[in-house]
Amino acid sequence: MIRHLVVLGGALLAACGGGRVEDGGGSAPAPVSVGASPATIDSLWREAERSVRNGKWGEAQKLLDRALLEFSPGDGRIARAHFYLGEALFAQSRQLEAAREFRKASDETPNDPIAPEALLRLGDVYADLWRRPELDPTYGQTALSTYQELVNRYPESNAAKRGQLRITELNERFATKAYKAAMFYFRLKAYDSAVLYLKDLVATYPKTGIVPEALVKLVQAYRALGYREDVQETCGYIRRFHPQAPKVREVCPTKTASA
Repeated sequence: MIRHLVVLGGALLAACGGGRVEDGGGSAPAPVSVGASPATIDSLWREAERSVRNGKWGEAQKLLDRALLEFSPGDGRIARAHFYLGEALFAQSRQLEAAREFRKASDETPNDPIAPEALLRLGDVYADLWRRPELDPTYGQTALSTYQELVNRYPESNAAKRGQLRITELNERFATKAYKAAMFYFRLKAYDSAVLYLKDLVATYPKTGIVPEALVKLVQAYRALGYREDVQETCGYIRRFHPQAPKVREVCPTKTASA
């Protein structure tokens, strides 16, 4: 009987893991993550907005990062939080990080009123990264395509109207870049190359302020190459559309003046 009880007790111990306690005293239950209360989140959001209004960008960034972690999915403040965070990062010259936040604000909630404003600021970020026309224009081209995206997606918005003005400004910078390239070849007397740049400038950016001067230089390049017909045709165009171009009377004299 005693032997039978011993065998039965051993079987029960084996079924229970031999009575051993794993991991030195038993595993504690996994902690349950508890988010901030709605009141706490509201307070955090108000602090973040206050920091943004006061231009305390470093503080605003920290508060917005935390708020985005606390917001429940679908919270109506998420888009604006990304927008504000983009502004805070942009103000700290962290353009590429800012670009990501503006893109989130525009694409993740495309129907939110902040979306067109976010696209406008996204274009501004890339335009800021292309400050000197003589540098690689990649960021400038990205800015231009972003403004055009804004105009196409939200044509009736106030942001789109401002975006159109930004497009005009960028085109001026692109035209200036092309003109400087043309002048580089012009000074080297590589007139054929200068002509290519100048003709492309006039065709691509016809409404920019540098066009009259570019046309005059084009006539001078044609004269240097002996292209008389091109001189006459270009001079006729200048007299018709840009009669106030600099040195127009000098490079394109009338028949009376020539005589």
